[in-house]
Amino acid sequence: MDLEKIKEEVDKFTRDEKVLNHLSGIFKVLADPTRLRIIYTLSMGELCVTDISETLEMTQSSISHQLAILKSRDLIKVRKVGRKSYYSLDDDHVLSLFEGGYEHASHKH
Repeated sequence: MDLEKIKEEVDKFTRDEKVLNHLSGIFKVLADPTRLRIIYTLSMGELCVTDISETLEMTQSSISHQLAILKSRDLIKVRKVGRKSYYSLDDDHVLSLFEGGYEHASHKH
């Protein structure tokens, strides 16, 4: 183990504070079971608030609030069709992050 090389890599990693703060925010947002359920639901495809609320048996208001939080960290995206909004995962990175976390949590318990 080359400690100098490790230090150099850590310095490089922490230098971009904007990215580091965004990453920290992503993990904070994902630390909520309801938002994880929404992420899992959206991993199966694009859905509107009504469909998500029926699937998770929660009010549309609660779902909308959680969707806004997920959107604020670029974890989901919205496609508007007329007056209706359809939500989906922002990209494959979100699914990979969720699946990796789920796999890790599952094999430890």
